[in-house]
Amino acid sequence: MPRRRRDTPPPRTGGSEAETLRGFLDYLRASIAAKVDGAPEPAVRTAAVPSGTNLLGLLNHLTYVERAILLGAKVRSWPKTFHAAADDSVDVVVARYRQTVAEANAILDGCPELGVPLPYPSAPTARWALTHLIEETGRHAGHADILRELIDGSTGR
Repeated sequence: MPRRRRDTPPPRTGGSEAETLRGFLDYLRASIAAKVDGAPEPAVRTAAVPSGTNLLGLLNHLTYVERAILLGAKVRSWPKTFHAAADDSVDVVVARYRQTVAEANAILDGCPELGVPLPYPSAPTARWALTHLIEETGRHAGHADILRELIDGSTGR
């Protein structure tokens, strides 16, 4: 019998644009981290589709996306970010993602307004970064929903 979790509805956020964008991004971040957290080895890193996409790799990739977009880190090979290292456990990848999110939120907390570039050279505005991360995280959270259900029948947000 498939394991079902109670769905968590989208957030009711404050009235400002920044509160709305950050509320939805944090909601998606929590959703995908929960999808990966507790997923069994080796299925969590086993490709379930021809592209090679796997659940642990999705969260590893999103860690790099957060670092690149909000922290200004350089990524040499985006395709390689879709695979966690062989010695990275689920707990390690989830913890790394949550730590990166905390660091990224600290940067966002320091942004006086959404139209201002983030504090690194050639940075996008906070508005662009938040919008892009909502799109990217939402897209991969949908992939994670399907992959987790294929692994152990778990559904829900």
